[in-house]
This record gives sequence, structure tokens and C-alpha cells, in this order.
Amino acid sequence: MTALKDRYVIDTNILIGASAVHAAANGVQLPHHREVTPQDPALLQQICDWLVAFEQSRSRLVLDVAGGINAEYHHKLDFNDYGIQVVMNKISRSEVDLVPVAYDDNGDGIVPQPLDEVVKDLADRKMLAAALEALKLPGSSAIAFAGDTDWLDWEADLIQTGLVLEPVIEAWSRAKHEEKMHRRHTEHHHD
Repeated sequence: MTALKDRYVIDTNILIGASAVHAAANGVQLPHHREVTPQDPALLQQICDWLVAFEQSRSRLVLDVAGGINAEYHHKLDFNDYGIQVVMNKISRSEVDLVPVAYDDNGDGIVPQPLDEVVKDLADRKMLAAALEALKLPGSSAIAFAGDTDWLDWEADLIQTGLVLEPVIEAWSRAKHEEKMHRRHTEHHHD
């Protein structure tokens, strides 16, 4: 595993994947754990290992002042989920950077032009806005994600802003993204 950055915006899918691994180890499966992507236990273990390393490190969690990111975490996960426990541990150890994120009337994060044209997933905009704010802080930062390949759709544009993406299961993410691009290309030419 590569060395951790100083701080991370963590996509919810990492917290869900790691929580599913922890719950399964304790003989529990909650409905929201079945929605996890990918389903492969070895890949889920990689996601879990990353989150464990993050929790044990001095790396900081980036959250927004308004609480939108934390609200999404709590909406998708239960209090006893490992992912939520990691968030709460980081908060209790003051290993959190709170950054300002502006929200529109629909409650979606506002991102600057031209990224608002690029990032179609409105739920990810608050994560993106937080990551852009985190760039102003000293040290390295990244957006960590696992099962959501949308981040790779936007990768070229995001890198131009100075953002760093850290796909926790990179080989799987890139392969899935290639499949998705191939499907889109094929569907586009059959219309």
C-alpha cells in the first residue's frame, strides 16, 4: 500500500465496503452492506485494510463545516458500522479538517466552472468542493474512493485543478471504468 496523504476526502463507498467486511467478520449482514461494490471479498478486504490504515494513521479526514459529508455518511451507514466509528474516532482525536463548502438550493455542493459541467453526480459535488478547499491547506490531500468509478470519468479534469485521486482498489476501478467507457462507446455507435 502506498503511503497515506496528509488528509483525505473519503467517498462513502469506502466506509460501506469496510463496514461490510467488519460486520461479516462478526456474522452480521445489514441491508446496506449488500449494496456494496464490488462484492468480491478480497477486494472488500483491500478497502477495509486501507480504512484501518487510515484510522491508525495521523492522516486527517476532510469534512465540510455545514456537515453535508458527515450527514451522507450517517444516512448510508448505521452508528455501529465500522466506517462511522472511524469517522467518530478521527473527530474525537481532532484529526479532522473542516472546510467551507457552499450548497445550492437543492442541497448540492457548489463547484467552480468548468467542473460543474464535468461532475454530473450531484451527490459527489460536496466531496469535490471539500477536496478543492483542502488543497489550500498545507501538505498533501486526495479524494479516496473504491467502488464508484465516476471519479475516473472526471479524473483528467480534476487533476488539472491540482486534485489527487486515490483509487483504493485501483486495478479493479480502472478495469470497471474501461468496461463502462467501452459500453458507452458501443451504445453510442448503435443508436
